[in-house]
Amino acid sequence: MTPDPRTYGERLQAELDALIIDIAESNDAGGSVELDQTRVGRLSRMDAMQQQAMAKNTRERYGIRRLQVEAALARIEAGTFGRCCLCRNPLDTERLDSDPAVVFCADCAEAREQGRGQR
Repeated sequence: MTPDPRTYGERLQAELDALIIDIAESNDAGGSVELDQTRVGRLSRMDAMQQQAMAKNTRERYGIRRLQVEAALARIEAGTFGRCCLCRNPLDTERLDSDPAVVFCADCAEAREQGRGQR
């Protein structure tokens, strides 16, 4: 049985809206490293650089997740949501409940992880 896409569409749209806000906020944290003159120079600069690197990684994760969510919303529009992108079998409801942006069934995901899923 193919899951009802409306069930997941609102959830995906809410996640996308939150991601857009998170990405905008994380862009503010990734600016150039300013030397804080009130702290000990070398350590404060290293601390700022570490925070900048963490902000960059966070932005990248948000960006990847945004692409996944947008692709899931596109699959809803196209009428292909809830089907494995490889074998076209319906995805398990439990799998979609866990992550509505999932694209592969458990068997195809496992095959891809083991390098057998190249078609």
